[in-house]
Amino acid sequence: MPASIPHDTLVANLSRHISLSEDELALFCARLRPHKVKRKEFLLRQGEIARDSAFVVSGCMKAYATDTNGFEHILRFATPGWWVSDLSSFITKRQSQLAVEAVRDTQLLLLSRSDQLELFDKIPKLERYFRILMENALVTTQMRLMDNMTLTARERYQRFCRMYPELVNEIPLKLIASFIGVTPEFLSRIRAAK
Repeated sequence: MPASIPHDTLVANLSRHISLSEDELALFCARLRPHKVKRKEFLLRQGEIARDSAFVVSGCMKAYATDTNGFEHILRFATPGWWVSDLSSFITKRQSQLAVEAVRDTQLLLLSRSDQLELFDKIPKLERYFRILMENALVTTQMRLMDNMTLTARERYQRFCRMYPELVNEIPLKLIASFIGVTPEFLSRIRAAK
């Protein structure tokens, strides 16, 4: 493994979908910029343009929108091995509808859109890798929409526990409540009724 790779998490993530030579891996990793964010620090604010997609090496990020009443609506959490950004803004260069903020101190690897597109030309397998990630993100988003329309709050909480078992007892209850679309008080009652 080339010395420029800061963490095995990235290699494991790539290896699940594609096989890169050492030279290809080194070229890819040379385009990644290490970045650290502290808890409650923003990688992206609503209204900004997402210049980078971020791979989470350690820590946890949340992607969310804030409504006109100031309430957060968490779309997703990104834990080690996940990529996070406002995908729409990243691709179109339009203003972000989401904010991306650290839930914990987080180590990231940033990849700009221009570097990503250049890498697609130089290493076509990376285009397949990111296509698979986008397909998975689309499926996950559709499932979230269906869950919100068809499942009870208890069922949404149970799905959250299966999807993010490492976060259930590690993040504030209000964040989980925001993700499943209930108040923290209501979520407390759901948890107490177990």
